[in-house]
Amino acid sequence: MIQKNSHKSDEQLYAMLFGSKAEKEVGFTELYQRHSQRIYQYCRRICGNDQMASDILQETFLRFLNVTEYKSEMSNISGFLLRIARNLCIDSRKKQSHTVSFERMDIPSHDMSLESKELRHLLVAALDALPDDHKEAIILQAYNGLSYQEISDATNVPISTVRNWIVRGKKKLREILAPYIQELEQ
Repeated sequence: MIQKNSHKSDEQLYAMLFGSKAEKEVGFTELYQRHSQRIYQYCRRICGNDQMASDILQETFLRFLNVTEYKSEMSNISGFLLRIARNLCIDSRKKQSHTVSFERMDIPSHDMSLESKELRHLLVAALDALPDDHKEAIILQAYNGLSYQEISDATNVPISTVRNWIVRGKKKLREILAPYIQELEQ
């Protein structure tokens, strides 16, 4: 029996997908365990819907497996999975007839006071008011911890564009939230 290989790199686990049935299972399982939560959270924040995020997560890994049929080597598996998920989220948003709502988006909060809950709802509404590209870049940076380069790779746009999206998005968030923050401070 092949043991779990959490010490192996993503690339080594990917190479296992071309081995025996047991190696394939171990490699895929470990890659799924490493990346599924991050991909799910990204989809949930972008789509604002648990079921849609779950569906996109599953489709992301199915498409990833399909790639193994013709691509024997891969670097940056995390970025590749994120790109698949991003494209599926974009397609899903295009299919929706209404505006995507971020009401169910988890924003980390340790203090659940009334003011904190109100500020969290305001932040969700403010994020929803941003253009999709700005919102996505901020979510990727703030909630997924990606660097400008990683966001650039995932969105297939220049780093300068990513930087502009984030700077402009944060500026717009400050503008939207400033009156509410001042009111809460009083």
